[in-house]
Amino acid sequence: MYVADSRGTPAPAVTPEPQAVAPGIRPGRRAALAPTVLALGTVSLITDVSSEMVTAVLPLYLVAGLGLSPLGFGLLDGIYNGISALVRLTGGHLGDRLGRHKALAGLGYGLSALCKPLLLLAHTLPAIGAVLALDRTGKGLRTAPRDALISLAAAPEDRGRAFGVHRAMDTAGALIGPLLAFLILRGAADGYDAVFTVSACVAALGVLVLVLFVPGRRTEPSPGAEPVSLRAAFGLLGRRDLRRISLCALLLGLCTVSDAFLFLLLQRATGIADRWFALLPLGTAAAFFLLALPLGRLADRIGRWRVFLGGHLALLLAYGLLLTGGHQPTLPYAVLLLHGGFYAATDGVLMAAAAGAVPEEHRGGGLALVQTGQALARFAASLGFGAAWTVWGPRPALAVAAVLLAVAAAACAWLRPADAMDARSADGARAD
Repeated sequence: MYVADSRGTPAPAVTPEPQAVAPGIRPGRRAALAPTVLALGTVSLITDVSSEMVTAVLPLYLVAGLGLSPLGFGLLDGIYNGISALVRLTGGHLGDRLGRHKALAGLGYGLSALCKPLLLLAHTLPAIGAVLALDRTGKGLRTAPRDALISLAAAPEDRGRAFGVHRAMDTAGALIGPLLAFLILRGAADGYDAVFTVSACVAALGVLVLVLFVPGRRTEPSPGAEPVSLRAAFGLLGRRDLRRISLCALLLGLCTVSDAFLFLLLQRATGIADRWFALLPLGTAAAFFLLALPLGRLADRIGRWRVFLGGHLALLLAYGLLLTGGHQPTLPYAVLLLHGGFYAATDGVLMAAAAGAVPEEHRGGGLALVQTGQALARFAASLGFGAAWTVWGPRPALAVAAVLLAVAAAACAWLRPADAMDARSADGARAD
């Protein structure tokens, strides 16, 4: 898993994790995935059951239950999706510096699990905002170290497949979470409190699985490698491919309507009853689950850039259907299919591409740079879309977002970071 730079740095000590081949598989056939990838996928599956239970009911709970305005919800949604950007670099940097990505990931998962019961006590905008900020702090700490573990365990030519499998398992939890929340809301007297309580118990189980089943191995820097530091992490942006990947993620993130707003727009466009609202994320998750692995393999085969940009074109088409589809009975299915396809083509594919643009000893920090830019952009997008909805209404706000996304996609097509995003490259990162 050597990543070359312009100075010819020697190969780091960490190598891809051995990938066992099941009995009966002929030589030359693709090996099974590394155990680390499958173990982290299981942790993510369980954790996503917990987090998506909350995510599925949170928009309705805040807007209909607590009476927040779209602007107030946009602020909270921006916190939920953007505050983690403030600590992602910390998580990635500490994982690289200490060589203990598992420990940092475990700390993040544990912090998020502790936040779930606090939602039972928070009933005002400041209190809910504080709980969500703490929860996203945990997500920020764990995301880059977890993705670094996946990239280090997988061979370069199989990274798209490895991230595709992980994201598919993660999304299996996203399928179960909203369904479980829906059943609890229908069967419990105090539905929201019951959802938050069950979510806390499931999150604790995910932390336990991480501690017991995810291998913890220390990453040692290679002889003569640049010392791990925040300055060195930011210096990775001197690499042309990583700089372009980060810029593309930022530009496209600025034009992405958050999931919660998209579900609210879909409800308004179709007249879906409140009691069915919690099932909307289920449609996105189902499409994500079915498409994550095939699109990950496709990205390894034809180039990660093509798949990544194609995912944003699918999102643009979803915006167009929301603007023009009216009350067509097929509209919810088409929008949710495209929305899930967008995530399947971009989430893991972006990390697989970025992993090829940074050396192993800086893997956590390099992935965190890309994730941070994207998270900050989506934080700004949530605030901007909430304000535009409040001032202009939902349809004009969505129309502006669609135009901006089309312009950003065209700009990113011109910026194309060919080497790092191309699965057929030598997995090298060039520095200017």
